[in-house]
Amino acid sequence: MEWPNHATAWAQWRNAMEGARMHHAWILAGKAGIGKHDFALAAARALVAEEGIPQPAGQHPDILILTHLPKDDQEERKRDDGKPFEVKRNIAVSQIRAMQQRLTTRPTLGARRVIIINPADDMERSASNALLKSLEEPPVGTFFLLVTHRPAGLLPTIRSRCRMLRFATLGDAEIAQHLAEEFPGTKPEQCELAVKMSGGSLVSARNFLEQELGAVASAMRRLASQGDPGFELRGQLAAAIGQRPDRDRMRAVLELARTTLAQALPDTDPQSQTALIEAHQELVVLAGQAPTYNFDPGLLAGEIASLLARAAGASEPAHG
Repeated sequence: MEWPNHATAWAQWRNAMEGARMHHAWILAGKAGIGKHDFALAAARALVAEEGIPQPAGQHPDILILTHLPKDDQEERKRDDGKPFEVKRNIAVSQIRAMQQRLTTRPTLGARRVIIINPADDMERSASNALLKSLEEPPVGTFFLLVTHRPAGLLPTIRSRCRMLRFATLGDAEIAQHLAEEFPGTKPEQCELAVKMSGGSLVSARNFLEQELGAVASAMRRLASQGDPGFELRGQLAAAIGQRPDRDRMRAVLELARTTLAQALPDTDPQSQTALIEAHQELVVLAGQAPTYNFDPGLLAGEIASLLARAAGASEPAHG
């Protein structure tokens, strides 16, 4: 699809390609669900293309993508059969090592090769340290594109060796148009709420409809505005999330909680804004930990609810 929010990023990328020396490592930063991976693929193709050398339409031998692998052999078979599959929580150091072994050989078609790591902020610490060595001494003709939703989740030493390319969110009208095409049978009010709570992310809006998060959003907004001294709203939020939410649902819930607090910020007084900002920062940390920590879903839902309630100045965290 064409991403209307990519115009500025493309202008910067093309200017860099036309420069005397293209930087070897880039961070593609922005909210999840705004097309950064699509940009990375297109930018990588533009980078490896050479005049007079035919380029394959499908998978390119000089574009290597590192992302989450299937969780186990059973999930790997699902992937090979084209079925939905569960993935590991992190990008492992073994994947970085295998990539580095590839870098000892020349590119297949031309003089350039591109490594895409998505999401780079999900690398294991050991994987990040291993990658740093390649960023410090990149092979000639090798370029790195690190797709990240949380640049602060990358090692400072990695950030210092990369150029930053930031991506804007989408407008409400653009998201609404896509939802109307993808979910033609959905009630207009549900689509409107999905757009409102998307935070400018098309993927967040899709997740909102697919995960049926309307009741979750309603409970979150009441928690953030009213607090919960009687603990009733926390129970309602937990019930709306469900007893056994899977990883995808909890990821969508965490993103929705962050958006809820961000949208409440302009309408609060300065004193309340402090509590709201602190709660939002803790949600950011919690969202970063969730993929790697083995949180109990019920306790995680309770912590999210307590942070939302605390934003309204009503309570303490669930776990002290």
